[in-house]
Amino acid sequence: MSTPMTPPTPHFCPAYPRPRTSKASGLLMFFSARRSWLNALYERSYRMQMGEVHLPGLDLYMVNEPAMVRQVLHDADGNFPKSALLGEALQPLLGESIFTTNGAQWQRQREMMDPAFAQARLNVAFPVMREATDAMLARLAARPDGAEHDLEVEMTHVTADIIFRTIFSEPLTGPDAHRVFDAFSRFQAQVPRLMVPSLFGQRWLRWPWDGWRSRRAAREIRGLLETLIRPRYAAHRGGCPATRQDILAAFLDARDPESGVPFSFEALVDQVAMLFLAGHETSASALTWATHLLAQAPNVQARVHAEVRAQLGERAPELGDMKDMTLTRNVFRETLRLFPPVGFMARQAAGSCPMRQKQVPAGATVVVAPWLIHRHRDLWPEPDAFNPDRYDGDASRDALKQAYLPFGMGPRVCMGAAFALQEATLILAQLVRHHRLEAVPGHVPQPVGRLTIRSANGVRLRMFRRTAPAAEAAA
Repeated sequence: MSTPMTPPTPHFCPAYPRPRTSKASGLLMFFSARRSWLNALYERSYRMQMGEVHLPGLDLYMVNEPAMVRQVLHDADGNFPKSALLGEALQPLLGESIFTTNGAQWQRQREMMDPAFAQARLNVAFPVMREATDAMLARLAARPDGAEHDLEVEMTHVTADIIFRTIFSEPLTGPDAHRVFDAFSRFQAQVPRLMVPSLFGQRWLRWPWDGWRSRRAAREIRGLLETLIRPRYAAHRGGCPATRQDILAAFLDARDPESGVPFSFEALVDQVAMLFLAGHETSASALTWATHLLAQAPNVQARVHAEVRAQLGERAPELGDMKDMTLTRNVFRETLRLFPPVGFMARQAAGSCPMRQKQVPAGATVVVAPWLIHRHRDLWPEPDAFNPDRYDGDASRDALKQAYLPFGMGPRVCMGAAFALQEATLILAQLVRHHRLEAVPGHVPQPVGRLTIRSANGVRLRMFRRTAPAAEAAA
């Protein structure tokens, strides 16, 4: 008599704003996007190859077809520069940094900054990552076992600590860490409120207090950075030899490839602010969602725990361990697919150009949305399901080649992609190694699209300390 086959465990599908059945009116789309651009999507958004929105003062094209995405993001001729909309919203915090500039200015900044990223090489940065991760574990160990935690706060703290140590050779601790989290939260909330009126050609609908709140939060963040940069800037200009080999030291030594001029103090703060923002905010967003997914998929969490225990035993993690923890890394890769930190990338058509039998006019906004591409119904099997095993099979092979871009692509691909993947693998491995993550009944995180994709109501989990293997065997 044959034994009946056990049906496979269904994959967890995390909640997200359910799309409208049809396209909203321009007015409704405006007010929905002002709260979160995810709210402006409708069902066809997840199937279309190219969509259009035309309103007075607005020509917007959303491209999902992989070939068009490559055309826009691999642009080497300046046909699709970064849209000024995001740069304008981020200007209070980032100034004229590499994140917001275009053309020759961006190229010069990139050439000045490339040598600095030697300090972000994995063999140099890994000890810093491990120190900050150990500090995270110490903070968690000091809290009551089984208590609820908002993991968004802790993931923001640990990733900010890592990039802070990498830039400044100093930890981010105590009140400073919480001030940064609070200020970034307030700054993020204002970004769509500032961008959307411009996007819809209705700048007059910007409320003055949104700009004031944005500038105030940016001043707090930049003030913290300036207090650390100023004494080292003055010492460097005074000819004092560097006492630390970190990213700030490399930035201080950087020279314009044409003029030989170094960064001014204001330009230096711009670039450090950009690196601090990009170096922790995107990773914090994705890691927060990863903890939510692991808590909701206990079978995957148990497999990750087993993988980490088999790889590390009782010893501390080493750089070489990261590449061998395949499932742990794939959990993060799948999180980046479902919750890409940068959910949309806005470009501007420099001139009129044909795209999918349409003539896109000069000045039109062209949007590439990883959120839509990663969940596209015609590109991915089970597009809304959390399935980290898809990275080891054939079913998603074509989609991974054509439609997976959590770090962007082309000349402006994220320079810190390898850093982020290594950092996330370490943090998740150590978190699951020492704690069991359990969902809080009734708590459903609500994704909102702002600067990055965060939860409007946090990500609350219960965390239980794991017993040592010897104690587990005796139990």
